[in-house]
Amino acid sequence: MKEKLLHLIEQEDKKNPFTDEELAKRLYMNRSEVTQLRQAANIADSRERRKPLLIKEIKAILTASPGISERMLTTEINNRGFAVSRYSISKILSEMAQEGTLPGAPSKPDAAGKNPAAKEKGMPREQGPVSGREEETRQGFVFQGVDPFSAMIGWDKSLRVKVEQAKAAVLYPPHGLHTLIVGMTGVGKSEMAEAMYKYALQVKKLKAQQFPFVVFNCADYAENPQLLLAQLFGYKKGAFTGADTDRDGLVAKADGGILFLDEVHRLPPDGQEILFQLIDKGKYRRLGETSSTLSAHVMIIAATTEDIETSLLGTFRRRIPMIIELPPLAGRPAEERFEIIKMFFRKEAARIHNRITVSYNALKALLVYECLGNIGQLRSDIQVACARGFLTYMAEMQIKGNQEDAGIYVDLGALPSHVAKGMINASWNRMEIEQFITGDLVFYPYQAAGDGVSLENNNNNTGGDNLYNLPAEIYRNIEENYQKLQELGFSNAVINKLIGDDLEIKVKNIIKQVQKNKNKYIKDDLKLIVGPKIVELVEEMIKIAESGLGELDETLFYCLATHLNASVERIKSGKAITNPHLEKVKEDYAKEFKLATEMASLTHYYLGIELPEEEIGFIAMYLRTLSKKEVHPQDTIGLIVISHGHVAEGMAAVANRLLGVNLVKTVEMTLDEKPEAALKRTLEKVRQVNRQKGVLLLVDMGSPLGFGQQITQMTGIRTRTVGRVDTVMVIEAVRKVLLPDADLDYVADSLIKEKSSEWGTAQEIANLSSFGPKESAIISLCLTGDGTAKLLQRKIADRIKEINPEVKIVTLGILDENDILEQIEKIRRNMHILAIVGTVNPKHPDLPFISSAEILKGAGMAKLIRLVNDHLALWKGGASFFKHGDSLFRKDLILVNAQAKDKNEALHIITDLLVKRGYVTAHYLQGVLEREKLASTFVGNELAIPHGYSEEIIVPVIGVLVLKEPVDWGEGEKVSLVFLLALNEDAQSAFRRVYKIIKNTEIAKAIKKAHDAEEVLRILTKYKDGEAVTND
Repeated sequence: MKEKLLHLIEQEDKKNPFTDEELAKRLYMNRSEVTQLRQAANIADSRERRKPLLIKEIKAILTASPGISERMLTTEINNRGFAVSRYSISKILSEMAQEGTLPGAPSKPDAAGKNPAAKEKGMPREQGPVSGREEETRQGFVFQGVDPFSAMIGWDKSLRVKVEQAKAAVLYPPHGLHTLIVGMTGVGKSEMAEAMYKYALQVKKLKAQQFPFVVFNCADYAENPQLLLAQLFGYKKGAFTGADTDRDGLVAKADGGILFLDEVHRLPPDGQEILFQLIDKGKYRRLGETSSTLSAHVMIIAATTEDIETSLLGTFRRRIPMIIELPPLAGRPAEERFEIIKMFFRKEAARIHNRITVSYNALKALLVYECLGNIGQLRSDIQVACARGFLTYMAEMQIKGNQEDAGIYVDLGALPSHVAKGMINASWNRMEIEQFITGDLVFYPYQAAGDGVSLENNNNNTGGDNLYNLPAEIYRNIEENYQKLQELGFSNAVINKLIGDDLEIKVKNIIKQVQKNKNKYIKDDLKLIVGPKIVELVEEMIKIAESGLGELDETLFYCLATHLNASVERIKSGKAITNPHLEKVKEDYAKEFKLATEMASLTHYYLGIELPEEEIGFIAMYLRTLSKKEVHPQDTIGLIVISHGHVAEGMAAVANRLLGVNLVKTVEMTLDEKPEAALKRTLEKVRQVNRQKGVLLLVDMGSPLGFGQQITQMTGIRTRTVGRVDTVMVIEAVRKVLLPDADLDYVADSLIKEKSSEWGTAQEIANLSSFGPKESAIISLCLTGDGTAKLLQRKIADRIKEINPEVKIVTLGILDENDILEQIEKIRRNMHILAIVGTVNPKHPDLPFISSAEILKGAGMAKLIRLVNDHLALWKGGASFFKHGDSLFRKDLILVNAQAKDKNEALHIITDLLVKRGYVTAHYLQGVLEREKLASTFVGNELAIPHGYSEEIIVPVIGVLVLKEPVDWGEGEKVSLVFLLALNEDAQSAFRRVYKIIKNTEIAKAIKKAHDAEEVLRILTKYKDGEAVTND
């Protein structure tokens, strides 16, 4: 392996050497192993390998242009093939000045921040406004006139208290207070640590060489304690294989300065304990050293994204006196978010060396969308938008030439899809937004980017706050690839597609890296909750799933683990498991069901139980949902947990964390808060999470149980409320809304049913605990209760009694002397109301309404049938809508001894019959003919089964056409019997049984001999699953 490493380094680009991470990918090794191997071979890291060549180029440029600014020097260096940051250049200039090798070394800046030497020599300075955040670091000094924290937007507003904490920690004698910075990924923890360092340089009036800042990412060595010790504390010669000399660790390098421990929660307990002696006494031992100890005066700044109460040892937490908690982007004022957006666009304009115009709508979208990755993701989304804009710019320049260079334009179409969609879904205040955005904004490359000094890692690693950042060379790559593809003769459209796809892959890889860091940690939590055996079982299940479906979203792991845990408990306690979608899953998700069956076979080995078929159906549903490209679609049911006291946040955090999502939102009421105030906050939250599928409120007790009804009355947003919420219920709710075709009523009713089994007839559970035993009803409503209401009653009764004859149709008039909502509630006390149909919408907060127009057209009838079917499946053990498929056949849809001259005429005859009877739309025929062109529907035995598109089906049925004389169906095949299958998702479960019937040769012969439609219907209903039913 050492030879392979040497070969790779020999062949690398000397201007941009391979980092350890890049080497690890090429050698198929862990990064920590590569680092160890490289160090054992006495090979310097990538920065040190590049340094001699970089210094040579810097000297050449400074000799030719003595007055060049640091920013322009960085640009010129990168133009010569390097990919380095301004900070790297600044650091090297500082070292060269210290060593006396810097050509025309500039003198220390004066109090005004100007360089007197530059003034004397007539050196040109950068044009454009200079930000107070831009600090002179060429000599290692921080400009004394600027507060280093001013580089952080909001430092004197929303972050003021946090900044004061940070300053106090730095100033505390003698070496500062050890500090822990807590916050979600991307909130600016690394930026805060860097600002603390620069502030320390300023107040102590020291050079960077006198006060070091050393970064150590704990995640890199979490699995290798020995290497962790060696990196932190150094090692003695002979401490381990390959330790040929004594070596100092990062603690020695940080002596007298700051040691920044990023992702400190990834330190194992023993890793945290080895820091105790350093924190308590300023003493430590190198690895392999037994007698003597070394001293180091180090201020420790640690950062974590996790809950410090559960992820860090209590003894470690107590040794870190200063805790600074940074707010997420959603908790920052809109004004600050807008400033952050502008800062990132200024930086991109400087990177591209071109102006960027951003449209009003794009700015608005960036300001209001839900940015889960905080500032880090916001930066990434802006970089993606700029890269897409740059790609369009390249194409336009090829057409227009340089005469019309209008720069790069970023509009709504250039933004990532989740940002653009976020503007539609987000709740935002137009007046507030228009305080900041009045039109398009233009950003020029010479504007100050406000980036300050970007301090880098000492081990080529980026912390959590930098994970979302796109590579610095992204624009150069786009430009180079564009030119290469042009030379190969590709069109602009093809080039845009190829480079655009490559950009999407880069973005997805960034997101994967962010997810990867947290997933292992969450699995450890799962083991404590569901047990190690279920975690092991699910790991093996995932391998089977990925073998058939490719890479799957990580959320599948958490959904399956929690779902199986609940299922095992139900099976062991003898409770029935119902899956009302089972038949649909078998038919529609056949591939997933087959994989799920194979996955379920493992449960016998791991858990000693067999999973029923209903459970296998649920596993298939998860596979179907989580193998889609968009795992958590924008139209999921909204979930809000409402509690008294600080309870809801904890339940939501557990559910979101265990299932790898961010779906659950919360409202926490103080015990003395007025219900009106809590209702107002809940209303805002409902508007935020509503995605057109309704909102589920999970409530503990008291007044919030009535919030849903009030909110629906005020806004029209459908809500359902379930009481007595606990953590298990929240986890169950998340699992259920992630399933395909999740429906608000189904999710709410199933949660109520599960809770009712624990609490009996508790009225608090949304007044639905006695839901099952009640009679079911549909309310038919018009002005008087006699006209349209009676007509609808008759029409509905004919169709519903085929499914469930027990459902009652109750007519009401809106002009009755009693209030209509009171009448509905009176009925509701004794009956379960499935829906309201009619000419007038009473706007009931909980009940679905279907208009009479929808019913008469047919689409409303299908919706009503679905409601009845779901209710029946939920409360009667999953009874199937179509028991044997015979209800799909109707006497009025059977034609006997029909005459047709060819296939097309036969298709027109039977389809026109279904259209005339109102079972399919007039467009159904077009789909039948299109599908027939794609592939023949001839199945043998003079039988054809044509079918159209399901969206044109009003009510699922099968039309039967018995031809007097066979017609040619193509390729010489004759057909005398046609079954037109008008089947949508509501009837797919019956198709397999129907197919057995129509493929039975005896049945086909009998039908062809039948004299009329009644005889055909009798033949079809006489058979079950393709075999004759006897009366024995």
